[in-house]
Amino acid sequence: MSPGTGQPRIIRIRGRSERDAALAAAGGRPLRFLSLPGAAARLGTPGWRALVGEEHWPGAILDCGAAPGYALDALRQGAGTLVLDPAVPAFAALDRLARQAGATLLPEAPRALDMARINLRNTRGLAYLRAALALPDGGELG
Repeated sequence: MSPGTGQPRIIRIRGRSERDAALAAAGGRPLRFLSLPGAAARLGTPGWRALVGEEHWPGAILDCGAAPGYALDALRQGAGTLVLDPAVPAFAALDRLARQAGATLLPEAPRALDMARINLRNTRGLAYLRAALALPDGGELG
């Protein structure tokens, strides 16, 4: 796969250093960033948007946990993809609002490469990250 083509890899990040390491290792391949579970309550939509950066904001995925108010706020602020616990009574109503806004509401977080599992302080960890991001769509790194 050449850089910039194919489906974006989904990367779970906690901070700018993980975001920057993923971007550097991706070599121009498309990425989507996923927040930690329930991050909307800790970061808020503006904090998440600042963390991922404007270039990556349209594809960013914010996890709202079981808090429909944070999901509604994120939709109002232009979030494109949200995760919300489907047991929340307002899930169906928020799903309709999301679709009307051109956004997506997911009942669970998508599969993602979790940056917390990669030691970015050594060459083996960085090599693993580069290899994982270079795999064809749907590929698994053993």
